[in-house]
Amino acid sequence: MLSRKKRPFDTQDFLESPGLGKRVLTYARGNVIFSQGDPCSGVLYVQDGGIRLSVLSQGGKEAIVATLGQGDFLGEGSLAGQPVRLETATATMVTSILLLPRRQMIRLLHSEPAFSDRFIEHMVIRNARLEADLVDQLFNSSEKRLARTLLLLARYGNGDKPQRVLPAVSQEALAEMIGTTRSRVNFFLNSFRKRGFIEYDGAGLTINPSLLSVVVHE
Repeated sequence: MLSRKKRPFDTQDFLESPGLGKRVLTYARGNVIFSQGDPCSGVLYVQDGGIRLSVLSQGGKEAIVATLGQGDFLGEGSLAGQPVRLETATATMVTSILLLPRRQMIRLLHSEPAFSDRFIEHMVIRNARLEADLVDQLFNSSEKRLARTLLLLARYGNGDKPQRVLPAVSQEALAEMIGTTRSRVNFFLNSFRKRGFIEYDGAGLTINPSLLSVVVHE
């Protein structure tokens, strides 16, 4: 008798199921989800959209430390007893999140092994991503940083099926994400389009797999 293939665990389906004590919140582009210094009371899961994490120095200088998308968690520091948020989270497009209070999140991690495995996997990937982001900011050109950001927004290399068509993302938002000017972003986007790496119209931005060549080649 042939055994049935076990259905892969779906984090979003699980978290959207009733009775988990979560809240669903929606933010417009540019809305602040939480600010640096706010109480750290729970974990958030990105249902849809995009989020920029940034930190502000005492001298008022802002640095973007990560960009997140559908399927990502944030605010994990609350699980380790972190009292306040260390970053500011801002929606880079219309974004829906699930907010899970700290106690509820801990209970789910203890009682749901499949969910716990996925969360641990997320944390390992997230740490590797943060290291890669730091290397990207320190050593890569603005062009390569933009190409990598577009690929990450499109979920390339995330284990998911890539989302080739992105919702409209402003050039100002992209410039903030990679630490350059809007004019430079505009120049690189036009260059990518001419080389067939991307396509854009009123419906959004289409990312072609060939854009990977900008990231992997000097």
